[in-house]
Amino acid sequence: MTRYLLTLATTLVLGAASPAWAADPIKIGAILSATGPASFLGEPERNTLHMLQDQINEQGGLLGRPLEVIIYDDETEVNKAVSAANRLLSRDRVVAAIGATTSGNTLAVMPRFSSARIPLVSMAAAERIVKPINPWVFKTPQSDRHAVIKILEHAKSEELSNIAILTVSDGFGQAGREVLQELLPAYGMNLVADEIYGPRDTDMTPQLTKIRGLNPDAIIVWGTNPGPAVIARNRVQLGMQTPMYMSHGVASKRFIELAGEAAEGLILPAGRLAVADQLPEDHPQKALLLEYIQAYEARFNAEVSTFGGYAYDALMLIVEAVNRAGEATPQAIRDKLEQVSGFVGTGGIFEMSPEDHNGLDERAFVMVRITDGDWELLVE
Repeated sequence: MTRYLLTLATTLVLGAASPAWAADPIKIGAILSATGPASFLGEPERNTLHMLQDQINEQGGLLGRPLEVIIYDDETEVNKAVSAANRLLSRDRVVAAIGATTSGNTLAVMPRFSSARIPLVSMAAAERIVKPINPWVFKTPQSDRHAVIKILEHAKSEELSNIAILTVSDGFGQAGREVLQELLPAYGMNLVADEIYGPRDTDMTPQLTKIRGLNPDAIIVWGTNPGPAVIARNRVQLGMQTPMYMSHGVASKRFIELAGEAAEGLILPAGRLAVADQLPEDHPQKALLLEYIQAYEARFNAEVSTFGGYAYDALMLIVEAVNRAGEATPQAIRDKLEQVSGFVGTGGIFEMSPEDHNGLDERAFVMVRITDGDWELLVE
């Protein structure tokens, strides 16, 4: 969506719901991959931001001012993400920003926001986004390290020790590969194959054939759609029975649709949004998750996604920071983001600090298995 169209839509919404706004809007920017290869991530993010903006304005806005979320679509291209960052900073003059959708695009735009001293809350998972700490950069998804730990703990419980990894060559895959290479020996496991594929590759049978020849106990695939779905289908086509783990990068129903029956039995770490109805009634996230799911699915007639949850957490963390600060200056938002504690989000319960700009650990993940085309929560 272009800047003009969103502003027009926003004006119409604000004019209909709150005709008596006496103050200028609080502008928060967003850079999303609403189209292109990562659109299955960016579309629920965009929907969620639109929904939250309307809900907040219908309830009186933010500090009594209307909230305006200015969204740019980077089409999953890094150069367009950088251009969008420049527009948000120089033309729109936002007080905070959300994005980007992917790790690679986030890493590309981070320096611009930190140089401008505007807080950025990413919706991408790479650990490198928040390590080392950049005072102006935060993120909402659980980190690669947390996902790797959950996978390796599960593999250890199954007495699987010889592990093959198959990772995508983009920023998300590179970050996951680095953590896997680091933590496999720490868990007493052997890395018996280390294969890579390209984000636009359509056939990974050569890598899987090589892996099969090394007879691993399990395969860990690290990527986002469509590559992992291709790998799942290739595995079935080759008749492989080797257990396969996926990363949290495919924790959406879109992956199951793409992989079809080949997804059955695959195991991955996922946020609790995917299995909200299976959580105990007294779990602190359950009420929030069910409320978000109901509102999203009623408005968009589409199933909620973990990735929309990342956008939910990003915007609501900024809203929380503005409310705690009592003002909407970039410095105040940054300072209060760093102090958020006990904030219940879709991805977990956030505990930010000057040393931790993610605020989550591996406890924010649960392990799920794909069973009968749906997520099955595994008992921990």
